[in-house]
Order: sequence, then C-alpha cells, then structure tokens
Amino acid sequence: DHRDLHSFPTRRSSDLIIDGAWQSATADEFIYHETLVQPACVTHGGPETVLVLGGGEGATVREALKWKTVKRVVMVDIDEEIVSACREHLPEMHQGAFDDPRTELVIADALQYLDDTPGSWDIIISDLTDPIEHGPSFTLFTREYFEKCKKALKPGGYFLLQAGPVFLSSMEMHLKLVSTLRTVFKYTRSYHTFVPSFGNPWGFILAGNNPIDARPDPEKVDRLIAEKTNGKFRMFDGVTLLGLMQSPKYIREAMEAMTEVYTIASPPVF
Repeated sequence: DHRDLHSFPTRRSSDLIIDGAWQSATADEFIYHETLVQPACVTHGGPETVLVLGGGEGATVREALKWKTVKRVVMVDIDEEIVSACREHLPEMHQGAFDDPRTELVIADALQYLDDTPGSWDIIISDLTDPIEHGPSFTLFTREYFEKCKKALKPGGYFLLQAGPVFLSSMEMHLKLVSTLRTVFKYTRSYHTFVPSFGNPWGFILAGNNPIDARPDPEKVDRLIAEKTNGKFRMFDGVTLLGLMQSPKYIREAMEAMTEVYTIASPPVF
C-alpha cells in the first residue's frame, strides 16, 4: 500500500498494515521509532543488552543497534510471516538490522521468553500491536505481563512500552497503562509525539526502579549521544528529549486522577 503523506510531500511511503490497522510508514517511521527507543537508552546511559518484544519491521532493533555499547539485541515476535515479509519488503525500515551480528531473531511467545531470561536485560522494549480483544497481544498490556518484564531486567534496567494514542477524545488506555505500570515500577514517565501517518499524538511510557530525569540537560545528552552512538538520528537529540519529557498540564492531571489498572482478569480493549 502506497500513499503520499502531506507532511512529507516529496517522499513515497511503503506502509505496514496488519488486520486493517496502520502500523508504520517509511516516510515517518523514524519519528515513532527514535521516540520509542532512544529515551530509554539515554536514561540508562550505556545499554549492553536489549530485548525487543514485537517490532516486526526491524526498525526498533535498528535504533537499539545505533548504540556502540550494545552487545546483544534479541527480537522476539510471534508472527514469523509478518517478520519475513518486513525483512523482504521493508529494507528502508530495518536497514540491515536483522543481519547485524549482534541481532538474534526469535519466533516465540513473549511471555514464555521472559520467563526463560530472568535478570538478563538492560532495556526491554515492548513494541507490540495494539491490544485488540481476542488478538495476540491484549494480555501483554497487563500488570502480570509488566511484572514479568520487571523480573527480566537487570538492576538499573528500564522498560519501555508503546502505549497508544494520547489525545483528548482517546487517551483512557494510555492513562490506565500509566496507572498499571506505577503499581509495578518505582518510577514511570509518560511522553508522546505526533506521528503523521497515525494522524494523532502517540504515547510511550518509560519505567524502572531507578530515577528517570524529567528535565535532562540537552548538552549533556548530546555529549552522551556523540560518545556512545553512531549519531544517525533524524529527530532525536538533547533538545528533543527535554521536550518529550514535558507533558501538558491536562495530561499530567488526568494521569494523577487515574487509579484503575489492567490485569489478566480485566485487560485493555483497543
């Protein structure tokens, strides 16, 4: 499927659509994927092991591999057909990430893999399809799942969740995911960015048991990026990270007011 995105009029876009739901477009996927991965890596400061749950296009792995400190990235996806199609037809997204010697692709269930790798990961990135009822991932947005992720992290590790839309008429799921993660991790930070192909702001949640700097120094972040990454960013830098960490007042107030949590018995429905 191809279309021109109004925000990128000189580019043609190859798009990934699963079950009628838009997943990503080559024209603007860098906005989503840099925003998804880089805040967690910067907050950690020098990740060596990264686990990507989902991430069929390979772009999430690509972003993790930009860090010179990274020694191993494992991508666990349950859908071999989609991964194979992305690997063949979307080279603009993975940019050879599947062939990097640091990358290991595992076709398996994320829950089982987490149980088998306790205390192994500096960063865990949950880049899953939205929790459609009776779909393959709706249980992976629950407290029980987040507890498994916590156990799989090394001390000082961070968990990052793609966490749905964040706009006035549709941010209940994001708010409940923040509330749920707060019952599991000591520190959480919600942030979002506008992704043109999604047509709305998209939310992410960073969580861990070590502090998260809500007001990072842009110059310090830029020095870290220059030292420890390959520098190949189109969107992300220190100023960008500082901006991402500042949510508007109405969102902050809504998060503070939300107390409901998602569990296996009461999971989200997108």
